[in-house]
Amino acid sequence: MMEDRPYWNMDIEPLLNTPALKPLQWEKLQYTLRFAYDEVPFDRERMDAAGVRPEDVRSFDDFARALRPCGQAEFRAVFERFDLDMNRVWLHLFGRKRMDDLYLLTTTSGTTGVPTPYPVFHKTTELMAELFARTAWRANIRAGTRLGICFGLSMHAAGTPHLFGFARTRGVTLIPIGAEAGTERILKLLELFQANVISCTPSLALYLIEKSQEVLGRPIGALGIRTLMCGAEPGAGIPEIRSRLEQEYGAQVFDTGAGYGISCAHPQYQGMHWVADDHCLYELVDPETFEPVPMTDGATGLACFTPLPPESAIFFHHLRFTLNDIHQVFTDPCPCGLSGFRYKIVGRADDMLKVKGVPVYPAAIQGVINGFVPRVTGAFRIVLTEKPPLVIPPLKLRVERGESLRDEELPALEREIQDKLHAVVKVRPAITWLAPNALERAVKKTPLLEKHYE
Repeated sequence: MMEDRPYWNMDIEPLLNTPALKPLQWEKLQYTLRFAYDEVPFDRERMDAAGVRPEDVRSFDDFARALRPCGQAEFRAVFERFDLDMNRVWLHLFGRKRMDDLYLLTTTSGTTGVPTPYPVFHKTTELMAELFARTAWRANIRAGTRLGICFGLSMHAAGTPHLFGFARTRGVTLIPIGAEAGTERILKLLELFQANVISCTPSLALYLIEKSQEVLGRPIGALGIRTLMCGAEPGAGIPEIRSRLEQEYGAQVFDTGAGYGISCAHPQYQGMHWVADDHCLYELVDPETFEPVPMTDGATGLACFTPLPPESAIFFHHLRFTLNDIHQVFTDPCPCGLSGFRYKIVGRADDMLKVKGVPVYPAAIQGVINGFVPRVTGAFRIVLTEKPPLVIPPLKLRVERGESLRDEELPALEREIQDKLHAVVKVRPAITWLAPNALERAVKKTPLLEKHYE
């Protein structure tokens, strides 16, 4: 039966992360290089500056060393260069041929600065539908699913693609609530429409746990949510947060990555399976030198993406584009039996802190803190008094205590947290205790850094 097949696309997905797809990737990469040089001024300038033309790239290794990665910083330099004249910006970044196919404009959340606009092209929607169908199938999204979309929808590059992405997943009813609705309305609409699947950030999923009793008069687990599809930040890949979500909702939790990846249902988190070898070339590079990092089991580096082909790219429109995320990859077969290498988001390169020379990612601290719930609420902030990445010891944390925690229990808990953090990230922080709900919650991404140097 069709419902019993392991993959959405039985022609391609069994071949993911195998040499069998390399010829197809190489054919598409050659086309992408020629298209980028001939049609996209932004990429042509990059190639000219590096002294590289499409015909000079004769192998994947050549490509890995031909260009430095680019990201939002380079995008914003273009905005400044053309004095925010977006018509000129678009033509420079994407070229006339793609702009003639323009369908929709969205932006990033802007949590790390000015929102970065992302266009959606008509051809993009076709790829969205295919890749979202692949990830949805692996999350057991079938007919009868009522999916509450709780990512941002207003001009937002996270939630809006869902409306196109699930177009091929027949029998799925979309409930476009949007993070903008706020937690009270989100909870009431989830209840009203009897949603059984939610897509949202881990931050929002955690916040709904806190608000459900207050708004609905019952815990979040009583809503009948069977599946959480969480993305846009690392939380669902952090074991402590993942476990808490599973227990509170009584649901399976899937970590998702921009339509290109999804975790499996194996009890032990194995990272997200990359499902897009035929549509996007994935690479790792050293975040400081940009030298290639071999894709071996356990390797860590800055993730870079190249569309195959560029006309239909979802987010990664340019050669070797990066979101500044540090990934760890796992290339050995997954115990779940499904195809695709796995990747785990370790943290953002621009969020990395250095304490006595030791690299520390906020996501790792978040995992440790959430392991102490309910003695803590899980909410915390890293206090920065100087511009990162260098931090003058000790690392300072503000942590919310749990509702039932007594004052006399705080010293022992503080020592436990310090010991655990020292074991995990090799730092022993200074902790300032806060009352429950003292820190502001976010319905999109929760900021983990509190900056006092600006």
